[in-house]
Amino acid sequence: MPVARAQSASVFGVSAFPVEVEVNLAPGVFAYATVGLPDTAIRESQERILAAIANAGFECPVKRITVNLAPADVRKEGAAFDLPIALGILQADGILDADLADSMFFGELALDGRVKPVRGIISLALLARDRGVARIVVPAENAEEAAVAEGVTVIGVDSLPQVVEYLSGKLALTPTTIHAPSLFAQGIGAGYDDDFADVKGQGHVKRALEVAAAGGHNALLIGPPGSGKSMMAKRLPTILPDITYDEAVETTRIHSVSGKLEGRRALVVRRPFRSPHHTISDAGLIGGGTTPIPGEVSLAHNGVLFLDELPEFRRNVLEVMRQPLEEGTVTISRAAMSVTYPCRFMLLAAMNPCPCGYYTDPDKECGCTGHMIRKYRSRISGPLLDRIDLHVEAPAVKYQQMMESPPGESSAAIRARVNRARDIQLARFAGSGIYANARMGNKETRKHCVLDEPSRQLLKTAVDRLGLSARAHEKILKVARTIADLAGKEKIEAMHLSEAVQYRSLDRDNL
Repeated sequence: MPVARAQSASVFGVSAFPVEVEVNLAPGVFAYATVGLPDTAIRESQERILAAIANAGFECPVKRITVNLAPADVRKEGAAFDLPIALGILQADGILDADLADSMFFGELALDGRVKPVRGIISLALLARDRGVARIVVPAENAEEAAVAEGVTVIGVDSLPQVVEYLSGKLALTPTTIHAPSLFAQGIGAGYDDDFADVKGQGHVKRALEVAAAGGHNALLIGPPGSGKSMMAKRLPTILPDITYDEAVETTRIHSVSGKLEGRRALVVRRPFRSPHHTISDAGLIGGGTTPIPGEVSLAHNGVLFLDELPEFRRNVLEVMRQPLEEGTVTISRAAMSVTYPCRFMLLAAMNPCPCGYYTDPDKECGCTGHMIRKYRSRISGPLLDRIDLHVEAPAVKYQQMMESPPGESSAAIRARVNRARDIQLARFAGSGIYANARMGNKETRKHCVLDEPSRQLLKTAVDRLGLSARAHEKILKVARTIADLAGKEKIEAMHLSEAVQYRSLDRDNL
């Protein structure tokens, strides 16, 4: 009873683990069985694989076919096992005479024998590289993405017959290679289509967003319709610090697992900007499903999650963001598994001051009662509001101001200041795993946010008058530290603290 073996792997979360595909052919009436905790996509692969083998011009063995995916006690998912299983069947039947031990194989088979792309290929390629595998055979559409894992030979293929001819030595295929750092540098230098220079007025809001970007702080914009909240939100990524190569690879892994990479794009070279609609479910926001997949908070990893019309989101949807905001990870638990995805993002939210939107507008009369306004704003819980560092009023812009104001400061100029402030923070927290002031713990806050006596008295007065929580107190200190970094100051001064307190003036007790 000939047994063939091929190496493959499966994705779990954003990581991968090796899987050995064993195929056994035994004499008897035709039967096909897959064991080793396969999911539905793998169990259904029988029909795809047999049709692909037949339509590719090979003879299907009329025997008892048993496919084992080892280790047998770990659940496997996805259609990437189609190709290694088909090769195992052909080798066990004597059609393919080749050594498969030094390679890993990934790919979904179409009924006509074409090899179709699969999700999570960058994670699979990185696993192969780390395990010292000499070669991986992947769908041609995934080849450039796999080549980001430098150090492993990547062979892109289009069809099952092509793979058989290549492995048999009858066809030469050129390995796919890219220089990932050059591709990354090229993408970084491409620039953005949007720019803060397009924003007329709103100097106070742009300053607040600069502070938020410099320290990685969450922010909430409150203003009437048409005040430019969404316009400025879409431009926030243009002033964030340049994404690093390691961040780009990490972000690419999440988008690849989710199937969100566009075309043959090999690397995500810009910070993500995700803006889900307020009708989204909690599973859509943090991730979920029978087989957990990343949600919007993970797709926004290393970038911005923008929640427009914040009070319109369902209460349970907003409350599930507490863990992601605090820990930078989200854990999705199911009966058979528990998956953790990274979700270190900046939260930017926007809302109207009242249901009709014109409570703070000097030119339009608000028709909302006090009860309606309180009910509207109470949709955002105190604990969630505490986790938002800056609350910023975005007033309506006058027509004359829109028409006569000169172009605002460019995103490039603002980003230069933000990068300088981030460099200060990276040097301050070197070796600690902290990348921005917003991620300081209590220990770091006490060490790096020391106040003199006048500043302490100022903060005490603000806390007493605004009724701030202990968490809001910590947020003020962190924001003040960022403002001082933007000013190039080693110590927090009263003026820095005063500006930070100003960004809490819309805390819950004052809404």
